[in-house]
Amino acid sequence: MIIAVDGPAASGKGTLARRLAAHFGYAYLDTGKIYRAVGYRVLEAGGDPEDPDAALAAAHALQPDDLENPELTSDRAAVAASKVAAMESVRAVLLGFQQGFAADPPDGAPGAVLDGRDIGTVVCPEAPSKLFVTADVEERAKRRHKELLDKGEPSIYSRVLQALKDRDARDSNRSAAPLVAAPDAIVIDTTAMDPDEAFASALDSIR
Repeated sequence: MIIAVDGPAASGKGTLARRLAAHFGYAYLDTGKIYRAVGYRVLEAGGDPEDPDAALAAAHALQPDDLENPELTSDRAAVAASKVAAMESVRAVLLGFQQGFAADPPDGAPGAVLDGRDIGTVVCPEAPSKLFVTADVEERAKRRHKELLDKGEPSIYSRVLQALKDRDARDSNRSAAPLVAAPDAIVIDTTAMDPDEAFASALDSIR
């Protein structure tokens, strides 16, 4: 069993995907972390995430331990991830890792939940359950702003909002695997939902 969960940043898809994995006893993979790790590797080497050669080298050098880096939750890593993820060469290198995780979940799990931006369209197009989680960009900015403040990081709402708009534009307009709901995906708009309501809606859709 594979559950594909796609959607834009701060839509609540990560929280939902982790909860679904725990509920069903499935393995969970945050595919965004893979791209964040690649982007962060480029930054740490003093490179430009928009440089195809630097991004491809970082993708080839990626190690599983890189996904545990706490710096991957930073906005700096998120912006870098959006840039390297737009490159077809980088996506090709990382596609095999994601598909292998879905086909053979670790620790003998009976299924897998993957969240990202192209799981239902590119990584696992044959997944029997596909969800596309979204929310108004203003609401997503409020959530991200609060998240940063709660972590003790400085944040200005207007800048967070603009960063999300810019990221949405990059993710939706890129030529390689643009952010779009799969034709057979169930769309869940979490703008007016709390996490429990989103989880209940997702369970209904999966069943």
